[in-house]
Amino acid sequence: MKAKRFLSSFLLILTAASLTLVVNQGEVSASSLDQGGSVTVTGRGTTDPVDPETPGEEVDPGEDNSTTGALRFDFVSSLDFGDAKITDSNRIFYVRGQLFHSDTPARGSYIQITDERENADGWTLQVKQNYQFRNDVVQESSEQELTGAVLSFDKGWANAINTSKMPTVTRDTINISNINNSYEVARAASGNGYGTWTIEFGASGSNQNDQGNTLTPLVDETGAPIIDELYQKQAYQNSAISLTIPDATKIYPVQYETELTWLLAELP
Repeated sequence: MKAKRFLSSFLLILTAASLTLVVNQGEVSASSLDQGGSVTVTGRGTTDPVDPETPGEEVDPGEDNSTTGALRFDFVSSLDFGDAKITDSNRIFYVRGQLFHSDTPARGSYIQITDERENADGWTLQVKQNYQFRNDVVQESSEQELTGAVLSFDKGWANAINTSKMPTVTRDTINISNINNSYEVARAASGNGYGTWTIEFGASGSNQNDQGNTLTPLVDETGAPIIDELYQKQAYQNSAISLTIPDATKIYPVQYETELTWLLAELP
């Protein structure tokens, strides 16, 4: 089995009254295409990001985090949980929706994959959390991690403009409760998943794909829109991706980090 790995590092910034959770993309490491026999790589080698709800339209998410090769990642959304007040209970925080440097409306966070291999032998997409949210500066070593914090991915679905049979996306909620364990996100059987596919977690209310709306425009205490500093447009909350921190977990006003690995593997 050959695979490509995509690393995403999470940054959790906590203050006495609020938190900021930002995901900054880490280094991309593409595995070799060499294996027993020979491999012929065809296709363009790169594909621009597209709108996951109207995949015939290219978009500008403002970041380039792709891999190369006949089976590749074209785009992986950065995850930003923004600012939220910390409470003693009900510590559930939701990711912000994906925005673009264009008139394209907010979307759910998504992953874009292209398979241009001659035989379309199938592939799997998995995710794992490499370690728990942590900060090594906290004096008490037993309190350096956000014990029991769980990232959850829900309402995943696939979309494309090609006629290939679609991959199967895990419809159950993916609760990353076991650190360093891999969780399957999607699978394309042999002959399926050829071409460019998006896998979106959640959807906008304007989608034409019979997906429920998970996006809510964010406003401040006065009802004024909260403006995303990068895109200079209103931010949205996406309830399809969440972080839950147990009430009993001790939280300090420091930065906490974790890292995800997205694994795109060819089926044997």
